[in-house]
Amino acid sequence: MPNQSMSWNDPNVSKYPDTIALKIPGYAHLYEMTGRLITAQLEAQTRTQATDPNVLIIGAGGGQELITLGGQHAAWSFAAVDPSERMLDLARQRVAQAGIRSKISFVTGTLEELPGELLQEQPKEQSGKQTEESHAEPMYDAATCLLVLHFLHSLESKRALLQQISARLKPGAPFCLASINGNPQESAFSIQMQAWKSHMLDQGIPLEDWERFATSIGRESDPVSNTAIQGMLVDAGFTHITRYFGAFLVNAWFAVKGGEFTHDKG
Repeated sequence: MPNQSMSWNDPNVSKYPDTIALKIPGYAHLYEMTGRLITAQLEAQTRTQATDPNVLIIGAGGGQELITLGGQHAAWSFAAVDPSERMLDLARQRVAQAGIRSKISFVTGTLEELPGELLQEQPKEQSGKQTEESHAEPMYDAATCLLVLHFLHSLESKRALLQQISARLKPGAPFCLASINGNPQESAFSIQMQAWKSHMLDQGIPLEDWERFATSIGRESDPVSNTAIQGMLVDAGFTHITRYFGAFLVNAWFAVKGGEFTHDKG
């Protein structure tokens, strides 16, 4: 049924890697460009890097980020977070099939539920004495949140997620964000949707799948404007914000966690 809600725990999610690549023009390029931007920013900070990068991936189910980044950087480590166990199982299978050798911590849940040991708890000292209090130090050198944000309803929940990601990143850390953006009430949104429909059907996506996707806008997903995205990134402490990918209503943004960091201009 076209109006049936999607479930990320449905057995059919195993088809996700194949269908999403057909639905979004340039899907592979999105991940390739994401990897190159993250690599470029991290290489610009090589003088300040004491260890191999530790990367936080929000919505890691499916495994495309792990395949792309892990396939190019075996020395990197990853915290792969996703609330769907089935999607994480799919990521595990794809990682194993691809022979990815990177160290990966798979975390079923949301970012708030990230285990404490992955937050690098540090003892807090006052007057030379260690107290019983502790605080989490930012420990991630980079982060991605691709095709996730539009599933969060309300600006408040989106803003909260971006702030939580920012709080876990070291100063100068690159961050890549991609989501469906726009105002469903505007005619420009309708034109984009009509063109997107034509693309999907030409790629072999069944009409009922398109209808399910179209009716999910505003019900299962909550797109916001590009201006709102930029504003939330600024509020979360990100700088150097640039749009680097676009495909119909999907847009991707590169940003850098604010704070002091060394940037090699050479």
